Amino acid sequence: MCESCDSNSAPPTNDRRRFLRLAGLGAGALLLAGALPNRIIQAAEKTSTPPKPQNAINPDEALQRLIQGNERYVSGNSKTHDFKDEREALVSGQNPFVAVLSCSDSRIAPEYAFDTARGDLFAIRVAGNFVTDEGLASIEYGVAVLGAPLILVLGHESCGAIEAGIKAVKDHTVFPGHIPKLTDALKSSVETVLKQPGDLVENATVQNVKNSVERLKKATPLLTDALSKGKLKIVGGIYRLATGKVELIA
Repeated sequence: MCESCDSNSAPPTNDRRRFLRLAGLGAGALLLAGALPNRIIQAAEKTSTPPKPQNAINPDEALQRLIQGNERYVSGNSKTHDFKDEREALVSGQNPFVAVLSCSDSRIAPEYAFDTARGDLFAIRVAGNFVTDEGLASIEYGVAVLGAPLILVLGHESCGAIEAGIKAVKDHTVFPGHIPKLTDALKSSVETVLKQPGDLVENATVQNVKNSVERLKKATPLLTDALSKGKLKIVGGIYRLATGKVELIA
């Protein structure tokens, strides 16, 4: 959960100040396209000790920490977290070490799956774990303002959104309400693997993660700038329901 969504109060002072500094660039600054990424990243630099100094790590360290957390979760040896002290430490702001785009499926809880504490994981969730414009904006905020050095796109087995996308493509099923917006977004991934051997749901799930990773890697200017400077890594993985293991695939 976004820390700023944890209460009805205004965003923490440090985060709000950084956000206003970004907004202060204004429309005129947008004309300076070549300088925009650098200016925004510089505006997001932290000027004081982060709430969780242990989260101020590089992308490779962040990925290793994520993997180790998942290994603890799989083995049943998750750490005991002191939620009271964590809440108090995060009143002034947040500096998560990873932003995770995952499915809304109730069986998938990224904070648990990677044995992370409050303030460690910046979560963006949507059924089907694909990149929406709003999700991309949230991820950009997590990277440019909060300083997350790692992005993980997390798919999972037996995804209902993927299965619906397959029915929409193969059987031309039309779902009620706004569900077609989900199936339309997943259509490309399904069509790419439609004739591939193997399990169609699994193949489409993997392809969807890969497509989302590629879109994020091409998201200009914030993510591409951070990637080019070695400040960011973007990876994809699949969560296995029976074991809880996350397999990196992209």
